Amino acid sequence: MKLSDDDFTLFGLPPRQALNRADLDARRRELQAQVHPDRFAAEGAAAQRVAMQWAVRVNEAYQRLKDPLSRAAYLCALRGVPIDAERNTAMPAAFLMQQMAWREALDEAADAAAVEALDAEIAQDEGQRLAQLTTLLDDAKDTAAAAATVRALMFVARFRHDIGRRLEALDATR
Repeated sequence: MKLSDDDFTLFGLPPRQALNRADLDARRRELQAQVHPDRFAAEGAAAQRVAMQWAVRVNEAYQRLKDPLSRAAYLCALRGVPIDAERNTAMPAAFLMQQMAWREALDEAADAAAVEALDAEIAQDEGQRLAQLTTLLDDAKDTAAAAATVRALMFVARFRHDIGRRLEALDATR
């Protein structure tokens, strides 16, 4: 193992969007057991510092790989197509229209049931986009289209967060 290995190499997993979470979790436990600083207590402070670096590296890689959206963004970057969401916000017109319709529906939702129904609709859309993302990355190897899908999913995730805040506000008024 090298600190500079990509996350997939570090975990001994294929660089794919579709990952078995149980395999990822098991591999994390194995790696953490190998690099835990307590294992190096008898070897002195320098060895413990190196072990701590490894433990942090394993945790960071695990966090990136366990989340489908983070994993997809990471795969895109590894394949030379960084998401660059801060500067690249271009979205297809149809997606932008859908976003506007969802925002209007959220603004017009009169009660928690309406907001929850909207959330269910968006969750279904999100699931379809995540499945499409897996196909684009693992089967079609269309990283540019995958990057655009990741950016769209980032918008969806933010909107679902807004829905959660709206539901919290509605609950607070009950």
